Amino acid sequence: MPASRQSSAAPARLPSDPRFWRSPVRGVRFTSVLGLVLLGGITVLFVTGLLSYAAYNPDLAAVNDKTPEKGLLGFYLFAWPTGPRWLYRVTQGVHVTLGIVLVPVLLAKLWSVIPRLFALPPARSVGRALERVSLLLLVGGALFQFATGLLNIQLEYLFPGSFYVLHFYGAWVFMGAFVAHVVLRLPRTVRVLRHGVAPGERDELASPAPAGMTVSRRGALAVVGAGSLLLLVTSVGRSFDGTWRRTALLTPRGGAEPGSGPNGFQINKTARKAGIVAADTGERWRLTLAGPAGELRLSRTQLLALEQHTAALPIACVEGWSTADQLWRGVRLRDLAALAGYGYEDGDGPPPAVLVESLQVSGPFRSVALRDNQVADPRSLLALAVNGTELSLDHGYPARVIVPAAPGVMNTKWVARMTFGDPR
Repeated sequence: MPASRQSSAAPARLPSDPRFWRSPVRGVRFTSVLGLVLLGGITVLFVTGLLSYAAYNPDLAAVNDKTPEKGLLGFYLFAWPTGPRWLYRVTQGVHVTLGIVLVPVLLAKLWSVIPRLFALPPARSVGRALERVSLLLLVGGALFQFATGLLNIQLEYLFPGSFYVLHFYGAWVFMGAFVAHVVLRLPRTVRVLRHGVAPGERDELASPAPAGMTVSRRGALAVVGAGSLLLLVTSVGRSFDGTWRRTALLTPRGGAEPGSGPNGFQINKTARKAGIVAADTGERWRLTLAGPAGELRLSRTQLLALEQHTAALPIACVEGWSTADQLWRGVRLRDLAALAGYGYEDGDGPPPAVLVESLQVSGPFRSVALRDNQVADPRSLLALAVNGTELSLDHGYPARVIVPAAPGVMNTKWVARMTFGDPR
């Protein structure tokens, strides 16, 4: 046999040869369907991610801002509202659950386009070069964002640096590549979905030497959909109650509740992990209020002697888990602002922002700033009890903050000091 015919008949050994990729499932229509799903899903992820960042009120005070060098990337920030009370529970629950559900779609999409990552030459034109660069940034950015997000959900911080910083800046880099890729590919995607590959047009993702068919493209899409559905069922329960929570097998907040009784609901950080011991919260504990009236130190007994109010509020965390409404009881933050000298009840104007400091001596969010609208909301409490009994140590005894619609870390536990005024 001539050498040339032997060479052409030989199997491809390098990924740069289109014949290396032999799956008959690959094709622009298959990829376009996955791409359209990701277009909608990633857009929702980006918007809910930005909302989560805004919920921390990073432009209020330095203690809230984990990305102080963000510059123009914080252009959209606004005062996070206190209503509806379940706002953060929904936005962050959607963000995390949708991110998990999209994992099979993302992996299938990357599998479908992987031959293009190895295509040679790297660029045949300026347009192809831009598309190739956007594709590399898109793939790297997607893997980075999904990997860090999934590790954060599982409370596994294997990556260097702060999750907030890495995920925030990574999101902007990824979205830049994503937008560029959409602009370059969306017209063809829409055309392929509407009319298919035109006669005489080459399907650049289809294998020139496909292997035998084992599953149809519709079957492959069904497998991807089934994988997403399975992840939905085994993760969404973290944001719900009852039976649904017991199905959240893939998340650390699924399964059994931490104990039973009035304090038997989710705990993100235990007192032991925060370095809090019973001696810190005993008879010697005092809450320090600071403001125009000077400093006032109140014992827990004195706080209990103040007018008590009740609010039914959930706790929702950045990892996507949340509790049902718990019945909190304590002193309104705006009443504490009045004691600090801001005279809200006398009609002298709304209460100011407040800097809340915890007994916790180190770690992120041991100090947080709350906006004036959060202090003014009558449901915002310095909680002393929950569900009819005093707080447990893990839930913030002797006193903790609870604010409607705020991320869980903004509801400071083991409160030691509250400074009313400009937190900057």
